[in-house]
Amino acid sequence: MNFLEAAFLGLIQGLTEFLPISSSAHLRIVGEFLPNAQDPGAAFTAITQLGTETAVIIYFWRDIVRIVGAWFGSLTGRIPRNDHDARMGWLVIIGSLPIIVLGLLFQDQIETVLRSLWITATTLIVFGIILAIADALGRHVRTLDGLGTRHGILYGFAQALALIPGVSRSGGTITAGLFMGYTREAAARYSFLLAIPAVFGSGLFQLAKSLRDGFGTGPYGPAETALATAIAFVVGFIIIGWFMRYISSRSYRLFVWYRIGLGALLYVLLGFGVISAGH
Repeated sequence: MNFLEAAFLGLIQGLTEFLPISSSAHLRIVGEFLPNAQDPGAAFTAITQLGTETAVIIYFWRDIVRIVGAWFGSLTGRIPRNDHDARMGWLVIIGSLPIIVLGLLFQDQIETVLRSLWITATTLIVFGIILAIADALGRHVRTLDGLGTRHGILYGFAQALALIPGVSRSGGTITAGLFMGYTREAAARYSFLLAIPAVFGSGLFQLAKSLRDGFGTGPYGPAETALATAIAFVVGFIIIGWFMRYISSRSYRLFVWYRIGLGALLYVLLGFGVISAGH
């Protein structure tokens, strides 16, 4: 049964990681309806994200190789430091610092009190409304060619909000990008690139920690977690392509209404005691 549960959670992770609806919130909520009715845990969530981020690397492989090559070239002087791709490499590094620092400082809270479903329900609704405002008011004219240090730092702090389940890593960074005037596609593309160092760092950290503890602190062992991660990779790769095509011609309204509806449903389920808030 644990393998079926893990496979299903991997499917959910792959479906929701790149959409602005919070994959961590969905894993947390779905866990309450599985036979064991328990939180899959922050470690399981972080490790399965290694699968979806591997999908990002493959999907954006050419961009990543070009950016990494230019960044190293700028260190040796072979490529000018103001080169667009070299600058993008530095901005991804700078933008990753807030979530790394805050993740380490508030690790205990992230793994315990912040996983309360009351908090998840609230963040789903509140940040859904904020996304709607950003999508409606944003000018949608900036491209990543004009991305500078100030905006890179703002993107980074927006990504750090995703440490709270329900905010959404892609949702937070996309919302910030829309407020700063970037096109929907540019905001999403940078959101995916920016997530790579932070997600891999968090996932590998939790993987090492779980291996040290013999996976004894969570409901799923190494085999189940590996299965979920593999499924998340395959499904995530498909979703990236669909999402990039979708937002090229449509707004984020669908995801806004979904977030608000899910948050409201969660309030009802919690209020009537159908599920437990946990922590």
